[in-house]
Amino acid sequence: MKILAAQINPIVGDLEGNTKKILHFLDQARMKKADIVLFPEMAVCGYPAEDLLFFPKFIEKVEEHLDKIIKGSSGLFVVVGFPRTNPLKGQPFFNSAAIIHDGKLLGFQDKTLLPNYDVFNEMRYFEPAKERKIWNFKDKKIGVLICEDAWEHSSEITQTRYWVDPVNDFVKLKPDLMLVMSASPYYFKKRDLRTKVYGKVAKTLKTPLVLCNQVGANDQLVFDGNSLFFDKNGDLKQIAEGFLEDEFLIDLNYQENCIIEEDPIKDLYRALVLGVKDYFGKQGFSKACLGLSGGVDSALTACIAADALGSNNVLGLRMPSRFSSISSIEDAEALAKNLRIDLMDFPIDTLFQDFLDHLSPVFFDKPFGTAEENIQARIRGMILMGVSNKLGHIVLSTGNKSELATGYVTLYGDMCGGLGVINDVSKTLVYKLANWINRKKEIIPLNIIKKAPSAELKANQTDQDELPPYNIVDLVLEEYLENHKSIEEIVKEHGISAETVRSLVEKIHIAEYKRRQGPPGICVTKKAFSKGRIFPIVQGWI
Repeated sequence: MKILAAQINPIVGDLEGNTKKILHFLDQARMKKADIVLFPEMAVCGYPAEDLLFFPKFIEKVEEHLDKIIKGSSGLFVVVGFPRTNPLKGQPFFNSAAIIHDGKLLGFQDKTLLPNYDVFNEMRYFEPAKERKIWNFKDKKIGVLICEDAWEHSSEITQTRYWVDPVNDFVKLKPDLMLVMSASPYYFKKRDLRTKVYGKVAKTLKTPLVLCNQVGANDQLVFDGNSLFFDKNGDLKQIAEGFLEDEFLIDLNYQENCIIEEDPIKDLYRALVLGVKDYFGKQGFSKACLGLSGGVDSALTACIAADALGSNNVLGLRMPSRFSSISSIEDAEALAKNLRIDLMDFPIDTLFQDFLDHLSPVFFDKPFGTAEENIQARIRGMILMGVSNKLGHIVLSTGNKSELATGYVTLYGDMCGGLGVINDVSKTLVYKLANWINRKKEIIPLNIIKKAPSAELKANQTDQDELPPYNIVDLVLEEYLENHKSIEEIVKEHGISAETVRSLVEKIHIAEYKRRQGPPGICVTKKAFSKGRIFPIVQGWI
């Protein structure tokens, strides 16, 4: 028996386009003589559809397109994800799998466990399944799980505890094959965890398991694909392409061991590239502009943009002031040449002086400080937005997670833009990505990587004038944001001074109002600011 896991990249709400893609993969399955075709969770409408689900016309059209898929299933056993109307009391829909065979709808397997934590909000829309079913096809008993239904069994979920474990229910049903559809978002090193989770399910059920995971980026979420096939012992036998659509064909009668390439930094870079590519492409945009300061953050953002959109679609703006170093100006030009992107110069010093002159009644006789620094950042933001509006470019914000966490960014300045490319990338990871980009040849000038990070908004400035070293900052961020450790626990476990940890945690909370007004960012860690972390601006916990 052959199974095609159709790892597709849907566009949320594009029912016509998604259905054409699904029908194309059904044709491919027939050409490859597959027996079963498995699609990702919510493949018909894309995941997550969010409040589009509340429009009656939307659900009506989903059902019409499901009918087209049923009619196009000739000769195949098809499992495809879609939102199904709940005819009874409870939430209005089911997150469901339609089970189809040779032009006929056999029934549905609804999702049982509905995640309602971090980036997920499924209980807002869906009612949990009441039962698990077995489907008979070619002398095999087939079970279907939908994403989260498999995760409770692994004991890897820490954010919630469910009342039931659907995997244990399937133990009693003794399936010969498990099909799992998923829309599992990427975060750094998640593939290893996902492999562990589904391997355990296959081993428990003593049956082969095929996982089909969505690929592509929808808003802030990136889905990495990396669909999986395990044998009955829970051993990984095949893995699909990551970050690309893939016709993942599995022959149950032919299995060989799988060796996974371990390169989490490469995966992180590919996730960011895909995030930019789909954010632009799915909205019909093609061109981006960004400020090139000669620093590592803007350099990394430019590399990602050039790979995602093509060098000819990226415009760098160099906006030096009286505090910009000659090396930064030269480094920005060298980077633009290496990437073959256009570079335009907009010196800001005259504008800066005009602002100082206009504000002199307030600023007179007061020391140079944050206000003067922020004016420069906001002038640059105005220039970027002006170029964006006139040329039809989307502005890419270049701030990293460490800066956003601590408030070391300027609201309406370097925070302006349509997409925060590295919003969820710590400064530590920024440097790792920069070195990975340069692994074969120098693309990011080495001086950019080696020099002390600086906003260059005042004379002889470095980031460490205001912050501890970034390795300390990022360690505290990870422990506090992702692992929810207390100040006392961080101090005890890592030997960092209590004053340093408390200061950083206070900065995190004080900067909440800034982050709330920033551009959406691509989520690539377990706890991103731009989606999934919900904190009050006004609070007295710290």
